[in-house]
Amino acid sequence: MLKYIDKKINMQFKVPQDVQREDTIIGPITIRQLIILGIGGGMAYAIYVGLATSYYMEIWLPPVVIVSGLTLAFAFLKIHEMPFHLFLMNFLEYHLLPRQRIWIQGTGYPFIPPFEEPKKKQETHEEIKKKPVKSIEELTKVLDTHGELSHQEKKEGLKQIISQNYQN
Repeated sequence: MLKYIDKKINMQFKVPQDVQREDTIIGPITIRQLIILGIGGGMAYAIYVGLATSYYMEIWLPPVVIVSGLTLAFAFLKIHEMPFHLFLMNFLEYHLLPRQRIWIQGTGYPFIPPFEEPKKKQETHEEIKKKPVKSIEELTKVLDTHGELSHQEKKEGLKQIISQNYQN
């Protein structure tokens, strides 16, 4: 028993250390980089095939180099430990959006939706009617008979309740 507990305590479990890191597929290349390289390489090859047959190298080489360079930048380049596509988006957002927001008090009217307000229920204060207090004998009789009263007892009970509640 002691050996079993000792083995269980000393068991080593593999705990992932860097869960933010992407899994590598081929060497150090991740699946995201592989997809980017495939798409960019396909575009560069399509430009080459389309332009190389009818034009000189001065015409088809610049577009192929530009597409290849952008592809390599998107796949491998990191600036300040940030992937290039995120850096590019942050750069564009910084330069295109206003840097300072200005609040002017009282401009325009606030939007009020055209909903009807729920009608408030009128509170009516009615007098709470007091129920007649039954004696212990009546309650035990009801419990003993399981709530079944004879016809005569029902009539007498009703008359008694009516006389107590509607006394003028």
